[in-house]
Amino acid sequence: MHSKHLDTTDDGPSFHEDMIKVVNRLPTEEEHRRVKRLVLSRRNEPPIKDDQLAKSLGACPHLEAVVLSGVPDLSDRTMVLLAKKAINLQNVDLTGCDQVTDVGVLELAAKSLPLQGLQLNGVTGITDQSVSAIAKTCSRLVELELCDLPLLTSVAVRDVWSFSRKLRTLRLARCPLLTDKSFPSALRPEEKENGDEKPLPPRPITWPDQLAPLILRHSAENLRVLDLTSCRITDDGIEGIIGHAPKIQSLILSGCTMLTNRALESISKLGEHLDVLMLAHVSNITDAGVVKLARACWNLRCVDVAFCRNLTDMSVFEFASLRGLRRLSLVRVQKLTDIAIFALAEHGICLERLHLSYCDRLSLDAIHKLLRSRRGLEYLTATGIPGCRRKGVERFSETPPSVCQVRLWRAEAGPDGD
Repeated sequence: MHSKHLDTTDDGPSFHEDMIKVVNRLPTEEEHRRVKRLVLSRRNEPPIKDDQLAKSLGACPHLEAVVLSGVPDLSDRTMVLLAKKAINLQNVDLTGCDQVTDVGVLELAAKSLPLQGLQLNGVTGITDQSVSAIAKTCSRLVELELCDLPLLTSVAVRDVWSFSRKLRTLRLARCPLLTDKSFPSALRPEEKENGDEKPLPPRPITWPDQLAPLILRHSAENLRVLDLTSCRITDDGIEGIIGHAPKIQSLILSGCTMLTNRALESISKLGEHLDVLMLAHVSNITDAGVVKLARACWNLRCVDVAFCRNLTDMSVFEFASLRGLRRLSLVRVQKLTDIAIFALAEHGICLERLHLSYCDRLSLDAIHKLLRSRRGLEYLTATGIPGCRRKGVERFSETPPSVCQVRLWRAEAGPDGD
């Protein structure tokens, strides 16, 4: 008797090879069981409705990644259905879905899904309850984005630092209730009170002030990207963060107006790990802090010090000496002179993008020399420089931004951007 050998090598692609990605449309009935990634990032006309999405998700059991930011009326009901059906869900992006509340996010945590990435930016209805639940139950999480959440407080963010130990990316931009108590505290002896000094008059104590310093016994060795744009953090908070996460590569602190040179001193401890640093509107920093930072963090590739009004040519000399610097923003650093531009022309060998808008003291001759010397420079902005208003210069520039774009830029730039 001869046994038959079952050969399946020519039966077509395997199950995993046959999986597909669907972008900015709902999958067809034939695609439901083959969809692995569903990306609805663009708001179509007519828009995809929540009811339509719910019906489709209920028939897609193999989803691993979904982007639902293009569904404006996404509801908790649909999130509950997604968590129930897609048991292998790894990445969820709900950016801007402001109809979703704690109910939908808690369901993601309750199903013990293998989540690795979660974007909740602008999901304005969620509170500490759901963020804490995600931190405590999703042990595989490597990317967490919690920007523009007006109800998020220090309580939930402390849970993120305590329990989400595999995070590589953490974004907390524009969360108005976060303070130093939201972040790990630097281990340092308590200052002794001086009994000879007259005590300050008592001030009202808020509940965040009553939180004990967050002392952690582990370190965030995996954290590489941290975005704290426009958070009310001070030098003490930065010191604690750097002590706990010593290998940060991208640090975004734009709009953190309470920071000073002491914060730069702490950041300097990141050394060769740091390659992106955003400090726009951190107007209290000076050349002394920048010099120390640039010499310690010699691997910097991208730096933004726009609107840092106290900086002078000395800071640009240090930036020019960074051999790998590719992007530099000096918008409205008004103390800069042609000497700074000559330094970039001579030493900024890798410079690709440079922003000099509203640096009033610069001349057209200095910019001309920069362009002749740095052939690798791909993008230069020089809006609002009096020396560049010479007749004929506009022939070499792109079309100026529209009034709407200027208004948007001013809104993003903050109070010093007029």
